[in-house]
Amino acid sequence: MGQLPQLTVSATLGDQAYTAIREAIVSGVLERGQKVTERGLAESLDISATPVREALRRLEQDRLVERTGPRSVRIAKYAEEELREFSMIGDSLRALAARLAAEKSTAAQRRQMRTVLDEADRLCSQTAEVSPGSADERKLIEEILRCMRQFHELVDQASGNATLLQMLHMVDAFGPDERRNSVLSEISDERRSAVDARYHQHRAIYDAIAAGDGRRAEELMNAHSRSSSSSLLTARFSN
Repeated sequence: MGQLPQLTVSATLGDQAYTAIREAIVSGVLERGQKVTERGLAESLDISATPVREALRRLEQDRLVERTGPRSVRIAKYAEEELREFSMIGDSLRALAARLAAEKSTAAQRRQMRTVLDEADRLCSQTAEVSPGSADERKLIEEILRCMRQFHELVDQASGNATLLQMLHMVDAFGPDERRNSVLSEISDERRSAVDARYHQHRAIYDAIAAGDGRRAEELMNAHSRSSSSSLLTARFSN
């Protein structure tokens, strides 16, 4: 099992353990289907088993782990159909977030969105100056994807709905690393036009939010999320 980060603040060890283990699951340090024990996780985090037990109870509620014994769990592994349904739920939630952002976002929040998109555009213009498939191109693409994740997070936050944010937190648990690798794979497979098209959809979504057009923002985000999820699922089950 990969090394997990060390924790320091005893007053919030349960929360810290939850965040650390969840991140290990999302990033792939803890692989789907892998069996782990409370003791093993506690040793890796250099804490007692009690906060780990608390964290695992929360992760069970999130459906990220499955109990296999009194002190052991398995990292949840889902079939294609269930993952497809999770993606559909996430797409619908994110589209609703865009609609609410158009109706409720502040001027400051919209400025943040625009700043992130401007930075992504600047990075995107630099890709023409590097060799296709090079390490420099990969670094630029990863930076662009980081900006896009930040844009989506800003849109979600601008929805101003805590319940919606919690639901997105749950359905987004699996996918960030795979989404990045899927995009990089599409570029290397000369499907860059499709990736570019999805990239430019972000500006249209922002324009709808900035205009206060909730219906348009929802429609655009739904189409964008569905195309991204379809690409991700294809990559995930193509082997």
